[in-house]
Amino acid sequence: MSLKDRIKPLSARAQALADMAETALMSAPTALDAHLQIVRSLGGHWHGDHATFGFWTPELLDARVPDSDIFLELLSAGQDFDLTVSRQSVSFERVLVPVTRFEAHCFAAVEGALAGARGSAGDFYALVWRDHDGAWHRILDPLAASLPYGAFAPAELYDVAKMQEGRGDKAYFEAFAAAKPHKIGPPANILQIHIPTATAGGTLASLTRRFERLAERVRKDLPSEAEDQLYLGYDAVQLLPVEPTTVYETGPAFWQETGNADSLHVDLIRPDTTNWGYDVVISGMGAVNPVLLESGRPDELVDLAAALHNFPTRPKMLILDVVFGHSDNQGLDALNSHFFAGPNMYGQNLEYKNPAVRAILLEMQRRKVDFGADGVRVDGAQDFKWWDASEQELRHDDEFLQSMADIEQSVAGTAYRPWFLFEDGRPWPQEDWELSSTYRAVIENQKDPDVFQWGPLTFAHNTPFIYGFWLSKFWRIREILSVGSNWISGTANHDTLRRGTQVNPKLNINTRLGETRMEILDKAYDNPAVSMLTNAAFPGVPMDFLNAMARASWGFIRNQDDTYGVKVVAEEAISLKWQVDEYAYSVPASFRRLKALGFTTRQDLARFLEFLPALVDVTEYNLDEIARLLAAVEPALPGPDTWTVADLKEIARAWMDDMHEYCNVSNSIAELDFAQTDFMLRLRNFRRARPWLRENLGPQDHFDYLRPIDGRTVFTSLRHGPDRSQVFSITHMEGGATAEIDPLKLDISGLSGAGWTLELKTPGIGDDYHGGPIILRDSMGLVYIRG
Repeated sequence: MSLKDRIKPLSARAQALADMAETALMSAPTALDAHLQIVRSLGGHWHGDHATFGFWTPELLDARVPDSDIFLELLSAGQDFDLTVSRQSVSFERVLVPVTRFEAHCFAAVEGALAGARGSAGDFYALVWRDHDGAWHRILDPLAASLPYGAFAPAELYDVAKMQEGRGDKAYFEAFAAAKPHKIGPPANILQIHIPTATAGGTLASLTRRFERLAERVRKDLPSEAEDQLYLGYDAVQLLPVEPTTVYETGPAFWQETGNADSLHVDLIRPDTTNWGYDVVISGMGAVNPVLLESGRPDELVDLAAALHNFPTRPKMLILDVVFGHSDNQGLDALNSHFFAGPNMYGQNLEYKNPAVRAILLEMQRRKVDFGADGVRVDGAQDFKWWDASEQELRHDDEFLQSMADIEQSVAGTAYRPWFLFEDGRPWPQEDWELSSTYRAVIENQKDPDVFQWGPLTFAHNTPFIYGFWLSKFWRIREILSVGSNWISGTANHDTLRRGTQVNPKLNINTRLGETRMEILDKAYDNPAVSMLTNAAFPGVPMDFLNAMARASWGFIRNQDDTYGVKVVAEEAISLKWQVDEYAYSVPASFRRLKALGFTTRQDLARFLEFLPALVDVTEYNLDEIARLLAAVEPALPGPDTWTVADLKEIARAWMDDMHEYCNVSNSIAELDFAQTDFMLRLRNFRRARPWLRENLGPQDHFDYLRPIDGRTVFTSLRHGPDRSQVFSITHMEGGATAEIDPLKLDISGLSGAGWTLELKTPGIGDDYHGGPIILRDSMGLVYIRG
């Protein structure tokens, strides 16, 4: 049956939705209350026997578009449409359905539409309107449930209820059903994962299979291999953002069409951008980035939640990272202008004080977390600001942050509120932020005592492989000890590891960490002594980054830029010195695109990258002038035969694509050191078995460094548990070896006496050591327990 024959408009249903919007706007206590009611009906919804659609369209009021020129556009390619094909040309049937409008809201309802599900594609839709010249314009759905071709293409009508009904972890949610919404608390620790580089497949489905395979091995009590140990011992998995991101700045678009009133011919490209996840356009935040979907079905995120929740021995929490503090400038092409409050360093500020925008953002979050997340990490909470005209200054919107944390979720019939953690370094980016930030602004403003923030050693600018780092941060460490119970701790995450790759190698680097720069960087962010400090001494919730734990590479990865792509590569160029040596570059599968462009050896590429940052700076990023100067270099640079702006952009794209492949964790698995991964796993399990370590240090507890410093930094910690147990640790953070010392004979109150057992020792300390005198060297540490 054709689309035209099966679609039947339901004008009474559409009118009921418009009446609902009118009633809300007329009678709700506040405009925000009204929009919070209306927003539940926005987007495309499948109700089992019919579909409804709602759009917030203030731009149509601005343009004075009459109702008769506004339509719901439905597009159908049939049930056999395959979303997994890389490139295809598809003919879509097209039907326009009249809408019912009240003020800035448009509604439509139809029978006969096809809703997508795990095994089939649904009809696509958008809102269209005709201007006074007869030209057609399309308004996309920012609240879509499924966006197979990204945020800049029509959305897919999706059967969300069917997806939820088929989830494999309903028993997990049903177990904490109660009369009032269950409040999920913090995990013992977190593993942070970037999906595209976490597995060779780079999708949610491939990551799910990884956890399912691991779960099966655990059920069968099979020995854990080094790769298994990377994922074991964690209470929670935090994904870098899974929202749709920017698209190629100059194309090709993933949806390119020609057609007439009744049909469209569309050239489709399966989305294939690379991005670290934070370059969002806000539109589509309630959906899943199609780049991450092996099948093109959003069910893959539900499947991952189920694999984590059903993990044997102990369920794992799923934490989603949401980005509502800014939009990339591409967002201007995806959303109406009312969403934006002006430019910022990332692109655009959002208009949080507009009640409709505020409600839509909160609804996007609610729908995303309903995929089955237990926790939410809010990126850049210090960026949620509004302009106070009376004071002529930007103010932090802490009320909005509270509203985010107050949202009630519902999965498998169970109401709950997820755990929240915020990244907030205010007054960042003020020049003195490293000295003036308390990292507690959100904690102190929120009602929930379990709200967390990233702590001072977790926030972006930490480089623990520069001599003096640990003593220079001792004032921050003292803060962690006294108020860090609600902080995320650890020095390895997507921000800090990237910062490490940008350090000038000419600085005073701790060369005791390794013989090469690659070894130094790897050990700095996968350091046994640092992890021992975090897990056995510090309060809070420790977090690790998978790429760091696997000693894989990492960087600022995105291949969509055209205008500033060359500049980004210039800024990232120094990472070559830290992450790529001659051998790594020479591997045939590595850097294929750059080699094809003439950079056949690492030395070839390094020479080019020595020139590029300097020329970007001296020319103030004039690409024509940069190309001219590169062409004049003597002897001639390796690379293209001629140097043009197009060549520079092609090299920049090749760098991003090659680095994205190079950073994949699968490339590092063969080089994993079992002694290191096994120690880290035992350390994490040690922490999980002692939840009281999360609390701040009390009056009986001890933390200090050995004096005199004498060319090294060695920390000692003594923690007392509520069960009268004790944990004593000594960690050598940097510098030369100690004299021979007996850790248990140090002059520390509460340490003396018998009963101590050596529980953990870092790799490199011999199997024959069970206590007594020892010489500690860089990155070595010991943990003793008593009671």
